[in-house]
Amino acid sequence: MFRLTIVYGNKASQDFTGSWGFATLIQTNYETLLFDTGWDGPLLLENLKKLKIEPAGIRKLILSHQHWDHIGGLPEILQANPGLEVYVPASFSENLKREIKKRATLIEIKEPAKISQGIMSTGELGNKVKEQALALDTGDGCYVLTGCAHPGLAAILNSASRYGRIKGILGGLHDSEEFERLRGMRVIAAGHCTAHIERIKELFPKEFIEIEVGLCLDL
Repeated sequence: MFRLTIVYGNKASQDFTGSWGFATLIQTNYETLLFDTGWDGPLLLENLKKLKIEPAGIRKLILSHQHWDHIGGLPEILQANPGLEVYVPASFSENLKREIKKRATLIEIKEPAKISQGIMSTGELGNKVKEQALALDTGDGCYVLTGCAHPGLAAILNSASRYGRIKGILGGLHDSEEFERLRGMRVIAAGHCTAHIERIKELFPKEFIEIEVGLCLDL
C-alpha cells in the first residue's frame, strides 16, 4: 500500500499554503520517502508540520530533476534530517552533488533502479532536461510519479511499464499533448507545470484529479 500526500504545490487546500513547485510524500509499510522539495524550504517544513510529519522520519529523498522549483527545499530537508539518502539523476551538477555528499548519502541514478520496496526509478531520461520519474508497484499495476515530465510522457511511461501495467499518473505533465497515453488509466492527478490541464480534464473527467497541497491518495 502506498499513501501519497502532496506537501508542496502551486495550489493548496484551505489548511495549507500553495507556492510554485512540487513535492510529494510517499508512505509505505516499510518507510517514508519524499519526492522533490518545492522551492521554499521553510514552507515545505511548515506543510509537513501541519500534516504531523517529522522530517527526521523521512528515510529517502528522490529529486526528479535539477530545476529550482523541485530542489529549492533541499537545504532545509538536509538540515532537518542529516541521515538522509538522496537519489539524483547522474547529470546533476558536480558542485551540487558534492554539497549533498557533505550532508547526506548520495546515490546517482543513470539506469532504471529499485529505490525501495515496490518503488523504482525510471532511470535518467530526456535530452535537454534530464529527469527521473518513479513507478510504484501496487501488485495490481503501477502508478507513475513525475516531477515535470520534461522528457515526455512516452519516454516516461515506456520506461515505467517494464515494472507492470500503468494504472495511473500523478505529478506535473509539462506541455505534453500525448493524451492518448493517458487513456485507460484509473487516476490522472495533474498539476504544477501541466500546460494542457483543461484539455486533460475535458478528455478524462472521471479519472482527473487536480493536484493541491493536502491531497492524499491511497494506492
